[in-house]
Amino acid sequence: MDLVQLEIFKAVAEHGSISAAAQHIHRVPSNLTTRIKQLEEDLGVELFIREKQRLRLSPAGWNLLDYAGRILELVEEARMTVAGEEPRGPLALGSLESTAAVRIPALLAAYNQAFPKVELALSTGSSGTMIDGVLAGNLAAAFVDGPVLHPALEGIPVFQEEMVVIAPLNHAPIHGGRDVNGEQIYAFRSNCSYRHHFESWFAHDSAVPGKIFEMESYHGKLACVSAGAGLALMPRSMLESMPGSAMVSVWPLNEQFRHLNTWLVWRKGTVSRSLSSFIELLQARSDNLNATPKE
Repeated sequence: MDLVQLEIFKAVAEHGSISAAAQHIHRVPSNLTTRIKQLEEDLGVELFIREKQRLRLSPAGWNLLDYAGRILELVEEARMTVAGEEPRGPLALGSLESTAAVRIPALLAAYNQAFPKVELALSTGSSGTMIDGVLAGNLAAAFVDGPVLHPALEGIPVFQEEMVVIAPLNHAPIHGGRDVNGEQIYAFRSNCSYRHHFESWFAHDSAVPGKIFEMESYHGKLACVSAGAGLALMPRSMLESMPGSAMVSVWPLNEQFRHLNTWLVWRKGTVSRSLSSFIELLQARSDNLNATPKE
């Protein structure tokens, strides 16, 4: 059974004769007759009751007609999703938690309004997790800490984040890793690029963090630091968006470590109409998206 056979079967069922169906779909009648016989042999049933010049659907034919209609509609929907002019269908995106919370809510709302036929979905996690999702095909694109040098990926820089160390209010000044050598820190899991950045900042100053407590949210980190229990690294934009940000002291990193770029990445050669429209909207709104949000 193939799509051409289903299209021919549907046309014959709707027109009641080979000649009328052939004229409608611009094929010769003999081709339709051959295709219908092949389909019946493949399924092992008669799909039509033949009455002189007319064809009536058999019970099996009625059953197949319902499936054929749904299959052909899905094929057309898939064709429009992949190659159509109007974006539609699913678009699964991934993002760093801070980017999802601070940078892109207005962008996602604008995209939903502009392209209501796209089924937008967003997942959050570490850069490593998001990149794995893109490589596996589970995500069409993802916002990650960049640049990303994987040979199967391409992307564009979209946001610049200022990274800051947060400490308890009464903490001594922090100018480098040696000022906090051996102090415990709060970080995401080991595949988090921000955690690697924090550890590299320590190592650059010949220092090491103390115990590393793994946390699942920025709010959890902020609560622990404000309680005097350690340090954390986060984007300034994320910190300033959270209630309680005034309960910690904030220390910029030295220039070499101070800024990180967030990239939108996708697999090479897999940009759908929906994704290209998202990228166009992202680039058009880049100035507003890079502005530091206010609490």
